[in-house]
Amino acid sequence: MTAADRRAVATWLLACAALVFALVVVGGITRLTRSGLSIVEWQPVIGAIPPLSDAEWETLFAGYRRTPEFQHVNAHIDLAGFKRIFWWEYVHRLLARLVGVAFLGPFLWLLARGRIERPLVVKLAGVFALGALQGALGWFMVQSGLVDVPRVSPVRLAAHLGLALAIIAVELWLALGLLAAPARRAATPRLARFAAVLVAAVFVMALTGGVVAGLHAGHVYNTFPLMGGYLVPPEVLALEPWWRNFLENSVTVQLAHRAVGWLLIGLVPLFWWQARAAGLEPGARWACHLLLAVLVLQVSLGIATLLLHVPLVLAVAHQAGAVLLLATAVWSAHALRSRP
Repeated sequence: MTAADRRAVATWLLACAALVFALVVVGGITRLTRSGLSIVEWQPVIGAIPPLSDAEWETLFAGYRRTPEFQHVNAHIDLAGFKRIFWWEYVHRLLARLVGVAFLGPFLWLLARGRIERPLVVKLAGVFALGALQGALGWFMVQSGLVDVPRVSPVRLAAHLGLALAIIAVELWLALGLLAAPARRAATPRLARFAAVLVAAVFVMALTGGVVAGLHAGHVYNTFPLMGGYLVPPEVLALEPWWRNFLENSVTVQLAHRAVGWLLIGLVPLFWWQARAAGLEPGARWACHLLLAVLVLQVSLGIATLLLHVPLVLAVAHQAGAVLLLATAVWSAHALRSRP
């Protein structure tokens, strides 16, 4: 690959990562407005065309009225109310289709022109496979809410979010590799391992946040730093067997999310302090500075979202902040990676 090829592929990957970021944000709005179950069929091709007549709207609304969510939650809404929630889910699915086209089209074009080296072809094919799996997982998640209890599975929701974050992280990592200078002084292995641990911790925090969102656990114990005066609330192990609490107990999953947050509050400043003394190159140094800044922003958004009982704007910003925090952690880890 020439230098121009590497820049072109990196730019394309960064654009794809930005589209997936937008998809995650719209997905958060869809969830918070309870719009995710408004489309009760999965039609990857013909579903891209929205209703074009009053008759088509009535047909879709009739299908929605047969769902448990309408019968138990939204029985009060009329056709106009249905349109409002429909459009959020439609935009979410349309954006998902756009992500697929924006990745597959340029990939095939670059491949046909021989502008991608073989090892990278395999990696990019893997990214596309993850994207296809993400679409199937999204419908698998929606199906879990089309039952008598109209609420998507928190585990499937967290998996759906986690796979989106994994796609962003891989695309960003590959793009950074293409843009990196051919040679540079390696960082200390210990600091590089520390950065990798932070990536994993941020990812776990995002997954616990997905379970919190799925259980609406942000609406319990809206106090900070303690939970209703407790460091560990008494309901933490209320379910049997004990492991169910980490999937079904709102108090437990909120505590777990807080615990990972506290862990990052301790680890990221320590990492930043050690990085300052490591004599890093400017790019790596800026990545570490930004990681600390984004953590401060994300923690602030999380606390505000909790104390104000999960308002829409703050909740969406907090979900977007999780993506940005993971991206800066990946950037830091890549910048500190040893390379000849």
